[in-house]
Formats: sequence, structure tokens, C-alpha cells
Amino acid sequence: MRIINLISTLIKSNNAVIFSKSYCPFCLRAKESLKSINLDFKVVELDEHPDGSKIQSALFDLTNQRTVPNIFINSKHIGGSDSLSEIIRNNDIESYLKK
Repeated sequence: MRIINLISTLIKSNNAVIFSKSYCPFCLRAKESLKSINLDFKVVELDEHPDGSKIQSALFDLTNQRTVPNIFINSKHIGGSDSLSEIIRNNDIESYLKK
């Protein structure tokens, strides 16, 4: 339950959260995409976090997505880097940022 609370707090208290792995090229692409639109975001590097594997397992239970990056914008699950790129390319990011 502690891990779920951590994930929930991170998602609710940040405009965007990327659950990432530091060596992942798709994660790097997602981070660069959010930087390119000047969106503040929090990164959780699962390979560097002491509970990284537990967080990744809990994220799978929450999102049914096993891979990284696992991205949330305004508490909404986006998916991975391809989904984020498509949202940005289609200028749909504003609809995700509305509360």
C-alpha cells in the first residue's frame, strides 16, 4: 500500500510524471519531448530508486503497462513515448492539461 500511495502522491502533485529508466532511449525521448513544450515534470528513475521494481509492478497493476516510460499528465495516464509524441504532434496536449 505504501508504494501505491507514493505513486498516487507523485501523480497528483506534479503536472507530469515520467516513470523512467536512466538508460532507456524511449524515456530520454519522452523527457526531451516534455522539455520541448516547456512542461514542468517529475522524473522517477526506476533503476535508481530503492523501490523501483516494486513501483514498476504497482504501475503495471494500475495501468496494465509493463514498459517504460510510463507517463502521466495532469493525473491522466498517457502511456509511453509514442503516445506522448502523437499527443504533442497532434497539438492535443492542451486537452490533457485542462483540469
